[in-house]
Amino acid sequence: MIRFAHFNFNVLDLERSIAFYAKALDLKPAREHVAEDGSFKLVYLQDDSSDFQLELTWLRDRTKPYDLGECEFHLAFVTDEYEALHARHQEMGCICFENPAMGIYFISDPDGYWIEIVPEGK
Repeated sequence: MIRFAHFNFNVLDLERSIAFYAKALDLKPAREHVAEDGSFKLVYLQDDSSDFQLELTWLRDRTKPYDLGECEFHLAFVTDEYEALHARHQEMGCICFENPAMGIYFISDPDGYWIEIVPEGK
């Protein structure tokens, strides 16, 4: 048997990212790992309904933004609260692309990673 465990985003400001994911998607830290020498820290975020986790990796010596290329990858979330989330994300100013024909939209996190929001049943 094999199953998904987690997906990783490297971030410049760990606390800012944790706060963003809590506010935007209700994700909470589930566990963390700190290198003995303090060179990196991993924080695993999780929702209340699945085992899948988003790993945020902070590297102490990293000062430049990450090159995300053309951002042709993304993480997707399905929700039964699509309209409420859309309103929250509009208020936060983090919607970066909408596709009304498909009934989906994307938000961008503080480091520029795209997250797709999909209504349940799509």
